[in-house]
Amino acid sequence: MTRTGRPREFDKDKTLERALELFWSRGYGATSIQDLVDALAVERGSLYGAFGDKRRFYLDAVKLYWDVYERHLTAALDTAPLLPALREILTHPARLDELISDMGVPQGCLIGNTTAELVPGDSEATEIVTRSYRRFTDIATEALRRAQTTGEVTDSATPEAQAQLLLYVVQGLSLVSRAGLDKEAALSAVDAAINSLRAR
Repeated sequence: MTRTGRPREFDKDKTLERALELFWSRGYGATSIQDLVDALAVERGSLYGAFGDKRRFYLDAVKLYWDVYERHLTAALDTAPLLPALREILTHPARLDELISDMGVPQGCLIGNTTAELVPGDSEATEIVTRSYRRFTDIATEALRRAQTTGEVTDSATPEAQAQLLLYVVQGLSLVSRAGLDKEAALSAVDAAINSLRAR
């Protein structure tokens, strides 16, 4: 059978990874298709052919972001002692100056940013972020339950409630970080949250 059309001249996975960086640094609304064409050095028609419209491209990038984050979160919390690993997870938004790439500086958590920018108006975006938050609390709950069993973490609250607190802390920090934050104050707040979990 004769092949028609031009073969893709780019790696779809790598292109999505690069688009993720751009969306993360600029946001959905502020990133145009032309911005993507220019930054990724890919023709507009090729982007549409591979990913559909900008919204679909963005949501694919958000899913990729969460897949990578969930793998990192699961691996990080599958350790003992748990509290140092939790501190590392929570301080991530306060260390944005360490995450500079040629696409710019990521602004907070892409899941949180999507919540602020597209939820509740976009039902698919709402589903993605709701599922992501649920996965965060599920993973954290299981880790906290293990740490309560070993006596590292206080059992004055349920692991489920503690995991929900951590979600609020990390998302709050991510949101505030977009406007700039006092890094030392942010780290002190994280330490306060971690200390509240420590068994006495």
